[in-house]
Amino acid sequence: MNKPEYYTDAQLLRIKAEEKLKNKLKSKSTDDTEHDAQKLLHELQVHQIELEMQNEELREATEAAQVALKKYTMLYDLAPMGYFTLNHDGAILELNFTGAEMLGDRRFSLVGSNFKLYVADESKPIFNEFFSRVFDENSKESCEVKLGYDKMPLGYFYMEAVFIGDENKCLLSLINISNLKV
Repeated sequence: MNKPEYYTDAQLLRIKAEEKLKNKLKSKSTDDTEHDAQKLLHELQVHQIELEMQNEELREATEAAQVALKKYTMLYDLAPMGYFTLNHDGAILELNFTGAEMLGDRRFSLVGSNFKLYVADESKPIFNEFFSRVFDENSKESCEVKLGYDKMPLGYFYMEAVFIGDENKCLLSLINISNLKV
């Protein structure tokens, strides 16, 4: 390399040192950048694997929940006793197929109707006292009543109910005991 005439040796040395430093910083910065990129890539790959594992756990939990839902839906819907959810006025909010069969109508036709309409006139005082105790005393109660409507007797039934305070509802189970009353 020919040295320009107007630079001194000290100036040339300084220029060369700055070029070396610039090259060194460039190579070091490239190395650091590559190292940072590799570190970032590693972190992203680990995070991706964590997300895939969480996704698999969620998929398994969803499958387990679906199996449990199917099991308990079948248990509720096909139980040999009638299950009802009633509000404080006696309106039927939910019921299973057996409960609908006991009342002599289709399940979805009964939702919204009042359960008290299906209590025979002679059993209304017993049922009303029972139903009031469930809501007033927030306790599990039971009684035996005759169900029927429009002069159509449905039979004798044993019922239990429990109050669900946070929802202001009661769960009522119904068992046909007509064969025991004969």
